[in-house]
Amino acid sequence: MTTTPRAPAAELARLQAAGTATEAFALYDALPAVQVADILGDWRGEGLDTGHPMDGLLELYGWHGKRFASANDVQPLVFDGPRGPYPVNPAAMPLGASMRLPRGLLTATAPLARRGLRLVRTSKPRARLRMMEHRGVVTATMSYDALPINDHFRRVDDATLLGVMDLRDVPPFFFVLRR
Repeated sequence: MTTTPRAPAAELARLQAAGTATEAFALYDALPAVQVADILGDWRGEGLDTGHPMDGLLELYGWHGKRFASANDVQPLVFDGPRGPYPVNPAAMPLGASMRLPRGLLTATAPLARRGLRLVRTSKPRARLRMMEHRGVVTATMSYDALPINDHFRRVDDATLLGVMDLRDVPPFFFVLRR
């Protein structure tokens, strides 16, 4: 008996309920590439819990998503604020510390950290989009200007992307972007 593969959106929904990095990569690898021009605009972000130390952290701090104005004008981290979404300079984010500190401490300090993000607002682009090969497929990739991070994207459907953050010596971090 053969099994029918799940539609990508259904498989993503299943992974969002309970998934592993191995399962997330299986879906990612099965998805088609996406072109830079196809992802321009504002995207709402959400994590994909796979056991990564960063799972849930961006949401804890009010992560809204990403803004791709053009290939050279990208805001990689946009957060929700009292007056609407605003971009933050990712170079000011304590990425390393956030993966090492106990989750309880990060949760307890989240309200203060959310207010502190307003101090590192930016109006300048902080990343670029390029077509790059990742896992054997050339796809739209966001490269941070001041951090050694590439976010690679694949198309789930016309309104949904599956992204994976690629940072040396750090396990892959998966996230979802929706229009």
